[in-house]
Amino acid sequence: MIERGSAFLLKIGDGAQVPAFATVAGLRTTQLSINGEAVVVTNKDSGGWRQLLSGAGVRSVSVSGAGVFTGSAAEARMRGHALAGTIDDYRLSFEGGEAMTGRFLVSRLDYAGDFNGERSYTLSLESSGQVVAA
Repeated sequence: MIERGSAFLLKIGDGAQVPAFATVAGLRTTQLSINGEAVVVTNKDSGGWRQLLSGAGVRSVSVSGAGVFTGSAAEARMRGHALAGTIDDYRLSFEGGEAMTGRFLVSRLDYAGDFNGERSYTLSLESSGQVVAA
């Protein structure tokens, strides 16, 4: 089934122990990358083929997005985390009802604007700890 990109939402937690999530408004594009480092266990019994150790290595999730600044509370919270270098709960939700939730650091937040245009931004987040699918 084909899903709409507009239904791929980035949400930020409210800081509570069990967070409620608010959509970071104004996002026009969002991208998710799941990364994994392999642990190579190739040895002389591998017959010349590389062997990897399943479940080992370092996994991470990267999120990037771009949008139009709307001045929402969710954007202000995210900007505060970027300035302070703090980690918070974020959720990525998809049209089919799936979601991924984890703690992320805002590793980059750029603002731009033209004299007669809207103020836009781009952002990057890097996971800290486990990201779980729901």
